[in-house]
Amino acid sequence: MNMSMNNLLERIEAAQTKLNFSGAVFVKQGDSILAHRSYGYANRSDEIPNKMDTRFGIASGCKIFTAIAIAQLVEQGKLSFDTTLKECLQVSFPHFDDNITVHHLLTHTSGVPDYFDEEEMDDFEQLWITTPMYHVRRLHDFLPLFQHKPMKFPVGSRFHYNNTGFILLGLIVEQASGMSFSDYVQKNIFDKAGMVDSGYFESDRLPARTALGYIDLPDGGWRTNIYALPAKGGSDGGAYVTAADMARLWDALMNHQLLSKETTDLLLREHTEAEKNFSYGYGVWLQKNAEGSLYYVLMGYDPGVNFRTAFYPERSLSIVVCSNQSGGAYEMLSTIEDGWD
Repeated sequence: MNMSMNNLLERIEAAQTKLNFSGAVFVKQGDSILAHRSYGYANRSDEIPNKMDTRFGIASGCKIFTAIAIAQLVEQGKLSFDTTLKECLQVSFPHFDDNITVHHLLTHTSGVPDYFDEEEMDDFEQLWITTPMYHVRRLHDFLPLFQHKPMKFPVGSRFHYNNTGFILLGLIVEQASGMSFSDYVQKNIFDKAGMVDSGYFESDRLPARTALGYIDLPDGGWRTNIYALPAKGGSDGGAYVTAADMARLWDALMNHQLLSKETTDLLLREHTEAEKNFSYGYGVWLQKNAEGSLYYVLMGYDPGVNFRTAFYPERSLSIVVCSNQSGGAYEMLSTIEDGWD
């Protein structure tokens, strides 16, 4: 059963009021756009409002771009999912297991040390005390954060969400393609999917129509997140998209514009049990609804960035929620989701 458009918009407005949500919401079913709304400020100092064509950071929501890039290179025969890290990346990792494969990296089962390990730290900004974030602009700039650390657990023994694994995958993309990671994604994913407003941008030279990320403080004040994140995001997170562009990504993926049907099915298959009722494919979370049907979820959390999107195959429904605050996206998406029976 579908929700009426009026009911949908009422639910979004009510959630925005409750959450004081800042960002953009996009809902599409089939070829019909059911909702496209924006709220709050892209720039609070100058009171520049978020608009429907505003670009937002999506943090880890773009791990799927990395997975698609790897899968494209597999289709081209440049590597396989069973290729070992040692075989496809000419970088020394003295303490890493020689049996780590591309598959292990894609499914967070590699056991490599995570440069931001949520079991050991809860403040992303702690990372940049010893490695200034303004020096982190290329994937190789992340290497000092993990290159000489020991394995966290034996390869393949369990799931543990891991940003380092996706940095390694991005380095593999660069070596296999001969292009920088961001250029590869721009040419082979964004351009092919019609994501004309998306890209990997440097925080100190953002293009027009890009929202600043805001960290709200306990005293009611705020600051931007420019000192909280790498100057340029990488293959583990940090791209900027519009809400509509992210829906175009779902369309392009499901219509096999980016990968063959066979490879797309492999990307979206349950590869490992994850956490909290989720399983994990390649770069994408999988969840079951009340009827037991699978749907696909991407999420991103950084200081001043909150992102959630879901695609429901049985309904041909995509919901995209981008926020330039540290919270609100999950609650907004859940409010919309609850309106469907």
